[in-house]
Amino acid sequence: MIGYSGATSNPSNNHGARRECDSPDLVVLHYTAMETDQEALERLCSSDHEVSAHYLISASGEIFQLVAEDRRAWHAGLSYWAGQRDVNSRSIGIELDNNGSAPFPYPQSRALVALCQDILQRWSIPTWRVVAHSDIAIGRKIDPGPIFDWYGLAKENIGIWPALGQVALGTDEAQFLEDAAIYGYETTLGLKLVLSAFRLHFRPMAQGPLDPIDCALAHGLIDYLPLTRLTEPLNRRERGELDGRGP
Repeated sequence: MIGYSGATSNPSNNHGARRECDSPDLVVLHYTAMETDQEALERLCSSDHEVSAHYLISASGEIFQLVAEDRRAWHAGLSYWAGQRDVNSRSIGIELDNNGSAPFPYPQSRALVALCQDILQRWSIPTWRVVAHSDIAIGRKIDPGPIFDWYGLAKENIGIWPALGQVALGTDEAQFLEDAAIYGYETTLGLKLVLSAFRLHFRPMAQGPLDPIDCALAHGLIDYLPLTRLTEPLNRRERGELDGRGP
């Protein structure tokens, strides 16, 4: 099975061939929203549920590989990132054993760092192409949630953390949405949903309307991206064309 040499094999039958993409170029992080890793493994490997992921990391730091990395696991569901709707075909999905409210244990966090660094190196995936399920399924998913330490992960060169720079005196909704779209968000869904997803990743304690800090952080993301990353968000009418989940 193509993947991480330090993983325990626990194969799932819930996968298929990647579509119009020879290799993964995105990593998506999730939490299981279940009480135990065994409960999560059973669901991710059960033929009764059209769901899977490439990896599951237990609270103790054990890494289980469920799907080979060259195969299309079914973890993203209805999703969008940087002009692509079939996120499953482009991504590697990593589930973290977490019920959604508990802290992420240190052994699990270190195992995630080791796994991500290995994946990024082997597939030549840019560090900024590590995102949350909540980023690609805005308004529908919130995992890995507000407790997850994205800043700490970015310090390990996994994902990115924007430089705040000089905060503008005011807010600019159009510029915020443009910057969010360049990063990858589906901005056609409107400011409210985009801002909620953005804050869940970069400002989980923030509340209220769009403010200058949101705008500065979103603009700071662009410094990490190559100029060729400028993309236009897809039209909302295309949303039903691919659910990105099953075969």
